[in-house]
Amino acid sequence: MRHHQRAPLSAAVILGLTASLATISLAGQSPTATQSPTAAQSQTTRDVAAAKEAERKLILSVAEGLKKRDAAMALPTNVKDWKPSRTPWGDPDLSGVYSNSDESNIPFERPAQFNGRRLEEITPAELDKLRQQRRDAVIDRAASAVEDPEGHPQLFWWENLNASSSRAWLVVDPSDGRIPPTTPEAQKRVAARQDARKRSGRGPADGPEDRSLYDRCISRGLPGSMLPAIYGSSYSIVQGPNTVAITYEMIHETRVISLDSRPHVGKAISSYMGDARGHFEGNTLVVETTNFKDQIAYRNANGETLRIVERFTPLNPGTVEWSTAVDDPSTWTRPWTFAMNLTKKDASQQVFEYACHEGNYGLRNILSAARAEERARAANSSGK
Repeated sequence: MRHHQRAPLSAAVILGLTASLATISLAGQSPTATQSPTAAQSQTTRDVAAAKEAERKLILSVAEGLKKRDAAMALPTNVKDWKPSRTPWGDPDLSGVYSNSDESNIPFERPAQFNGRRLEEITPAELDKLRQQRRDAVIDRAASAVEDPEGHPQLFWWENLNASSSRAWLVVDPSDGRIPPTTPEAQKRVAARQDARKRSGRGPADGPEDRSLYDRCISRGLPGSMLPAIYGSSYSIVQGPNTVAITYEMIHETRVISLDSRPHVGKAISSYMGDARGHFEGNTLVVETTNFKDQIAYRNANGETLRIVERFTPLNPGTVEWSTAVDDPSTWTRPWTFAMNLTKKDASQQVFEYACHEGNYGLRNILSAARAEERARAANSSGK
């Protein structure tokens, strides 16, 4: 459905893959015909367990290889008295390629294990432990995701094996790390949409319009386009006088943000990514976005009243903190904010083409599979 690739692996990693894949194939051999059913089942269980363990070792070897490669390519983050450079026209220079891979697998809200604690109270030792736990969990999920004992995960999805996790969770305000409750108005609005959908009689895949805009490769909306997903984790920021543009690798949308103090467009005009206006406060780029389409407004917000304010703050040569304040009085009882870091990459790691478009074979297959299920149900009900 979507094509993506990353920088090539080293020869050492590739050799490790070859050896590991050979182990997986041997572990997945079928039981012999002379074995009893019970013995055969036990052998199969052992084979699957051995295959998954070999799979885990394979992924771990890739992770270690990628860690060494990324460390060699990383930009410095500990520079004393650092200040961002300036563009020829005097704005702080935020241009470059960034990735959110390091923030993958961070819980959005505060986990129960930290109840009663604030984000700033989490110690460095606790955060290191979380990083290791999250890395182990990612590798274990990848190893167990393949049901075929002779299979192995696709290498180009492994962008987050070594996520460094800048924090324990993302929501920074309220201080309890939880998204505020929704308003009665929002609850009624969501219920009305669900009821209208039910009364329409349409299934989840009767036509393209029944799928999400993400499924259809149209948009992930805002702020969804900046948040980590399974891959496609990069962004390109370019600047010009009175303008900043951000291209998102996944879906490959580009936001053009005006910095010239012009007002937002009228309420009659809305779009998937909203209408953005920005300005600098010191070294921080502040972007206010309004005028969203209801069908993609963040977390079922009201597109007409939703207001999102992003703050891009450079912390060091290799890191920009991205903070997002979400405000919609018709959806939440109070405004709330989440934040994460964007890791700057060197010039060799440009955003890749996102080869996905509306009407691509992935969507066609979703719809054809739904038709096949309908035919199967019809045949079963008629006794054929």
